[in-house]
Amino acid sequence: MANRTAVVTGASSGIGAATARRLAADGFHVVCAARREDRIAALAEEIKGTPVRCDVTDPDSVNELARVVGDRLDVLVNNAGGAVGSDPVATADPEHWRQMYDVNVVGVLNVTKALLPAILASGDGIIVNVGSTAGRIAYEGGAGYTAAKHGTQVVTETLRLELCGEPVRVTEIAPGMVKTEEFTLKRFGGDREKYDAVYAGVAEPLVADDIADAIGWVVSLPSHVNIDELVIRPRAQAAQHKVHRVFDK
Repeated sequence: MANRTAVVTGASSGIGAATARRLAADGFHVVCAARREDRIAALAEEIKGTPVRCDVTDPDSVNELARVVGDRLDVLVNNAGGAVGSDPVATADPEHWRQMYDVNVVGVLNVTKALLPAILASGDGIIVNVGSTAGRIAYEGGAGYTAAKHGTQVVTETLRLELCGEPVRVTEIAPGMVKTEEFTLKRFGGDREKYDAVYAGVAEPLVADDIADAIGWVVSLPSHVNIDELVIRPRAQAAQHKVHRVFDK
C-alpha cells in the first residue's frame, strides 16, 4: 500500500476520525477533510496525514479538496453526514430536512463528482459511502433522516451501475446503533436526556472503531471483490424497533 492515498470526509470526530486512523494504520496517507480545522489538524498530525478544511455542501470548498488531493486517489470514504431533530412529519421543520438532504445526499454528490477523475486515474479505486440502516426502513420521528439516508443508498446503487466496467468499486456501509456521542447529541440539540434514552439499557452498542474496521476490511479486499452493501448492527439490535435492553431492578 506504499504511496496509496485515501480521503475521509467528516473526519473530525466519530466514525470519520476512527476510519482515518484505521486507514493510516493500514498504510494509507489519509487526507482528513472536515469543517473544524482544529480537530482535523490534530488528527492529521497524529496519523501523519493531511488536513483539509472542507464543507461538503459547498462546491468551492470541495473543489479545494480536489486540488489538494491531486490527480490520483485510491480510496474515498464519503462519511460526512448527520441528523437534525426527531419531530414527526406533522411538526417537522423543513429547514432541518434541507440540511440533512444537503449533507447526506448532495454532499456525497459534490465530493464524488470532484474526486472521481482521481479515483479512476488510480486504476483500482474504491468509493465507500457511509449510509445507515435508516436508509432501509422508516421509523417514527425519523422521516427527514430516513429520507436522506435512503437517498445515500440510491446514489450509491446508481453510481455502481454507471461505473460498471470502470476500475472502481462502490460500497455502502450501513450502520445501525452506533454510540458516537456527538452525532446523537447534535441531533437532539444537545439534550443529554434524549441522548441517554437512545442507549439506555443497551450494554454493547456499536462504536466508531467497529465501523472503521468494516471499512478497512472492505478496502483491503482484492480489487475484483466488491461488497455492494454491508449492514452492521450490534447484537442487541435486531431491527430499528427491536432492541434488547436490560435495566437494573
